[in-house]
Amino acid sequence: MRTVLVTGGAGFIGANFILQARGAQWYNVVNLDKLTYASNLQNLTALENEPGYCFIRGDIGDPQLVSHLLQQYQPDAVINFAAESHVDRSILNPLTFALTNVTGTLQLLEACRAYWQKLPLHKQERFRFLQVSTDEVYGSLSITDSPFCEDNPYAPNSPYAASKAGADHFVRAYYHTYGLPTLITNCSNNYGPRQFPEKLIPLTILNAMEGQLLPIYGDGQNIRDWLYVSDHCEALHLVLQQGKVGETYCIGGQNEQTNLMVVEKICTILDELLPSKPNFSHSSLITFVKDRPGHDRRYAIDCTKMNRELGWKPTESFDTGLLKTVQWYINHPQWVEQIRTGAYQSWIEQNYTDRTVNYLSV
Repeated sequence: MRTVLVTGGAGFIGANFILQARGAQWYNVVNLDKLTYASNLQNLTALENEPGYCFIRGDIGDPQLVSHLLQQYQPDAVINFAAESHVDRSILNPLTFALTNVTGTLQLLEACRAYWQKLPLHKQERFRFLQVSTDEVYGSLSITDSPFCEDNPYAPNSPYAASKAGADHFVRAYYHTYGLPTLITNCSNNYGPRQFPEKLIPLTILNAMEGQLLPIYGDGQNIRDWLYVSDHCEALHLVLQQGKVGETYCIGGQNEQTNLMVVEKICTILDELLPSKPNFSHSSLITFVKDRPGHDRRYAIDCTKMNRELGWKPTESFDTGLLKTVQWYINHPQWVEQIRTGAYQSWIEQNYTDRTVNYLSV
């Protein structure tokens, strides 16, 4: 079985990818994660004793550590999920996003290039570096614009989007300059189980369950294309297995919804699953707040290339995926409580301070 080094594997998409990869026996997995606030090793406790999985706490910006891991585990691919990913946080602290998303990715690329250049020819030909990026690098669409595709020029409008664009450009440059076999994917908004509750869908679910206000930016008419996380993971696996080196692939859910529609649908589901007092609807908690700076009006992804070249299309509708997501948060109150109380971060400090590397067999 092939071995992959997954960076940022304790985050939302990374953890779901690792769970699917091990469940379907796609790969043995080495997971490198810095364990920042949005990382959660509890998402991966089911794999703790698996011989085909190991976790190492560390930073993609640490070239000595990354080089050591590459030599130790000899992966056939590196999948880079590691990123600061919240637009609001990037507006408050853009430097952190530049350091992690741009400089960190560049350090990772350098380590991978040095490792790849020393591989035997047959292993060089098999090696892949997959950069997991976002549709936000393309900027904003009007209501009448065609969805983003791989040919759209980059036009980032937030520090987060700019940092991801910078990382993508370095990945492309390493392919064209050094021949490193890279792939880039640009995905639309992901949702599903295990998402940190700063993003719209989990924040709305948890606030509504607790009877708190449901804040919506501006007029609520900003549109996003929603991609269920397991569909995204399947697409990434296909790109890694069959994608053409040096190419970019856009991955979308083909589920465009306004933010207001998303919140209203969550409220409707909760009215059915968790009915409160008579004549009460969770939608009564909706409140409109001042819009955030540079809020892109619409994102949407054209998946034609993924379908034509790799035979992929999303299988989860927004309604079925949203129902599964809401049900997951209802069924996992302990996970939610630990995230919100800080108990998880306290546990991390107790267990991983001065234990940067936790070697396990693969």
